Amino acid sequence: MSYDLRAVIADGEALRDATRDLPAARPASIGQGLSLMPMTDALLETVGDGGTASAWGFRRLTGGFEKVLADWSVHGPVAYVEAEYFGGVGEQRAAVWADGSVVLGPLHVEENEPFPPAGSPISRALRRLGVVTSAGEDEFSAVGLNRHRHTEAWIA
Repeated sequence: MSYDLRAVIADGEALRDATRDLPAARPASIGQGLSLMPMTDALLETVGDGGTASAWGFRRLTGGFEKVLADWSVHGPVAYVEAEYFGGVGEQRAAVWADGSVVLGPLHVEENEPFPPAGSPISRALRRLGVVTSAGEDEFSAVGLNRHRHTEAWIA
């Protein structure tokens, strides 16, 4: 079984406001007041900068979109997350912007590398966005990121 996620996560209302003029943006509520916007090919064409790769090693985050996320973060923290797993083996990346600057990350855990005691990159980013957990769960499951196995499934 595989799992892939490439998305922007932020306060639901702030994300809807920021993407109002982007027809390819499809924010989906994930709980605790947050929304997830899948980073699709159509969205990347709209907000990308011709494919200039991020210096941080993200697969879908271009240098130009980093600037867009910094701009959006003036209205509240914004996370960009990526995860790719197959058969339980994979990697995660995450970064969070607030007040126009990166405030967390970039964080990266490679294939076969254990998560640090502070948690996975995505859980740490969600924690920075204010996600609260119950006993025995992490931030990833607290907002239901395990509901869909592929980025495109969040659009439905």
